[in-house]
Amino acid sequence: MNIRGSVALVTGAAHRVGKITALELARAGADVIILYNSSGAAAAETAREAEALGVTAMTVQCDIADLRAVQQMARDVRSRFGRLNILVNSADWFARHPFPTESYDTWHRTVDVSVHGSFYVSNEVAPLLLQQQQAAIVNIVDVSVWHAWPNFTAHAVAKSALLALTRQMALELAPTVRVNAVAPGPVLPPARYTEQQMRRHSDRTLLKRWGEPEDVARAVRFLIESNYTTGEVLRVDGGELIAMRAVAP
Repeated sequence: MNIRGSVALVTGAAHRVGKITALELARAGADVIILYNSSGAAAAETAREAEALGVTAMTVQCDIADLRAVQQMARDVRSRFGRLNILVNSADWFARHPFPTESYDTWHRTVDVSVHGSFYVSNEVAPLLLQQQQAAIVNIVDVSVWHAWPNFTAHAVAKSALLALTRQMALELAPTVRVNAVAPGPVLPPARYTEQQMRRHSDRTLLKRWGEPEDVARAVRFLIESNYTTGEVLRVDGGELIAMRAVAP
């Protein structure tokens, strides 16, 4: 699939991996729709950076956990561009969630954003994608879909559900729309991480270092451009998943 001249929608595109992915698609020649919830200033900056690459950029405020808001967003995209070729579901809600728990708030918000939100967005823009000769969806999951993460129950379950949704949509939307997923490992540390935490996470990979958001963005681009790949998940984790099984001699 040729990205140049296409229209791409990226959720969670105001910052972090979503932003870098939107800019990678802009660099490849796609007009980009930058979906954000509360980070309006950051989204506007992403749009300015995208337009500096010679494409059109549009910011849309939308809580993807709100179905009516998503439906309005889809109408706005149709009105502005009339078409959509690429969707990247990057938005999520990442928070600690031990089990058992006395509060259900984190569970509901995580599932609402990562699962319901990704489903709402995909479902509402699917008619636009299906109108194209070729189209692609890429969902951002992570290695928690293979290994449970202690104290991140909601996140691990939500990402596993998103991977299942990836395969289901690949089946339902074929042959027009290809649907794949990227599973990043340690590519962008939280601001609160100490040097010791950074080193501990890098040591868990085979490459003994952190990756970069650009590594994920390039993987997204690869899956969009790979015309014979669908229903697949591509790990970008520096070998972290394999390293988990390493046994010291």
